[in-house]
Amino acid sequence: MSSQQPTDEPVYADRVYRSSMGVVSGVLLLALTAWLCGDAVVRGSGNTPWIALAVALCVVPLIVAFTIRPAVFANADRLRVRNPFRIIELPWAAVDAVRAGYSAEVLAEGSKYQLWSVPVSLRERKKANRQQMRHSAVDRRDPGASADPGARARTAPSEPMRASADKIVDELQGLAENNAARPGAQGSVQVHWSYEIIAPALAGALLLIVLVATR
Repeated sequence: MSSQQPTDEPVYADRVYRSSMGVVSGVLLLALTAWLCGDAVVRGSGNTPWIALAVALCVVPLIVAFTIRPAVFANADRLRVRNPFRIIELPWAAVDAVRAGYSAEVLAEGSKYQLWSVPVSLRERKKANRQQMRHSAVDRRDPGASADPGARARTAPSEPMRASADKIVDELQGLAENNAARPGAQGSVQVHWSYEIIAPALAGALLLIVLVATR
């Protein structure tokens, strides 16, 4: 009797990357919009309450789209990028490179997709570079520290400081390289438009134009 081995590969939970500052900013902007529009609805007269509602209908989806919504999900098979108006599904085999210049982006099948939830901070990158240069200068001035691993371990950080966006991009690039050959990581890039964001924003904008034109 031959025993049949399971062929299903283990499934790993998604790693989620999003901007905490973006989420905080989005919550604050939503609270401000609710306060202003709510006050206009309660105290306004004539078309003012309707204009306030139209503004809220248009603005709220846009605030959510650009602050709270962006996220990057990565598992052993694919990269899922949720940008303001699109969701991009990228199997690792289709990913050519993940890089961070002035923005974080992934290259796949001749196209470039920006990672909105991984903002690149040039200030943070410069700070990390300056720290690395200072440690290199210390090593050059004190060559004896290199001969004493104990002293070096006491003075050097556990790992070189790097900008958070650069660390995330390196991690995603490593996932792409390590998992591209997996059977579940094969396939082509798929792009889906987020109509649940686009439709209410357009409806609110059209309603606002009509109300202002007929005021």
